[in-house]
Amino acid sequence: MTNEDVGTNSVADRLQVGPREGVTYPIQMKYCGHCTMPIEYCEYYPEYEKCKDWLERHMPDDFERLKIEEEAAAADGTDDDKKRQKRGGKGLLRVKKKEDVPKRICVSRAARGKKKSVTVVTGLSTFDIDLKVAAKFFGTKFACGSSVTGDDEIVIQGDVKDDLFDVIPEKWAEIDEDVIEDLGDQKRT
Repeated sequence: MTNEDVGTNSVADRLQVGPREGVTYPIQMKYCGHCTMPIEYCEYYPEYEKCKDWLERHMPDDFERLKIEEEAAAADGTDDDKKRQKRGGKGLLRVKKKEDVPKRICVSRAARGKKKSVTVVTGLSTFDIDLKVAAKFFGTKFACGSSVTGDDEIVIQGDVKDDLFDVIPEKWAEIDEDVIEDLGDQKRT
């Protein structure tokens, strides 16, 4: 018998069909109440510490077993941080840094076709105004379509540029009429 024959038999043994010795059936899976994954996979979840807390309260026996396995892995020198997801995932939101830009609102009109036009409003986000809420407000106020099209841009259907100088300070008291700038007619790109 050669080494190849021994290797083939062990693979055949591992791939045998049917019940195995030493395993009780049906196999019962235990799931974490925090991440809803099998408890063996909690370590790959970004909020692993919360999973540990849940396991400690609700499944203390399994928590002790996992804790012993972690300590053994740490003694071997394997790095758990490589396993765990660092970026993305639930609850890990990146907060945009606010830059010191001048607080100014620009209003312009852009042609749309031959006889139609749209009004473009930029700069509302410098006043910490939710653009979706503002677009909905403009749409209902002027009975037209209004949408957020960029990071800091709202497009209102129709020529309502002149009305915005009164409507914006009336709706948002922190905005003075003097910070609203009229850019006139612009081409949209």
